[in-house]
Amino acid sequence: MPAALDTNGYTLYVNGVAYDGDLAATGNVNYATHVQNIGWQNAVSDGALSGTVGQSLRLEGITIKSGIDGLGIEYATHVQNIGWQDYVADGTVSGTEGQSLRLEAIKIQLTGTQADKYDVYYRVQVENLGWLGWASNGAESGTAGYGYRLEGIEIVLVEKGTAFDTGSAAFYETAA
Repeated sequence: MPAALDTNGYTLYVNGVAYDGDLAATGNVNYATHVQNIGWQNAVSDGALSGTVGQSLRLEGITIKSGIDGLGIEYATHVQNIGWQDYVADGTVSGTEGQSLRLEAIKIQLTGTQADKYDVYYRVQVENLGWLGWASNGAESGTAGYGYRLEGIEIVLVEKGTAFDTGSAAFYETAA
């Protein structure tokens, strides 16, 4: 992730939020996305939107970190012209920077000594489809074979056994 930005005494706003000189967030799950024409957004947490809606801008990269001791997070992205990348963990960039390649899907799973106590849920805003349903615990979220960009993402951690409405389908794939 990039170093802190010197705003030379001015207030910089990123998607309506004042940039605080740090990309860190302090929730149970913290994440930041690299967005077309914007770059890295400030990190958000616990179900907040990262990315954009209604601006037709692609997500190009993502970092995700757990804010819970003993709980790790691994994630992999499906990238335009590359396909599924290997899993990375705990704040490492998945996707690309500076290559103008869209994220098309993501899968997220929990690791560590506390992994059996939580579920991770995530949903994505997809070009031409809007918000998809919630995926969980390593399931794919997004599309394959459509060439549609991810535009936004929301991620939450919930305690195991907590009821969670996943809504509609979380992943779409074209017929082979």
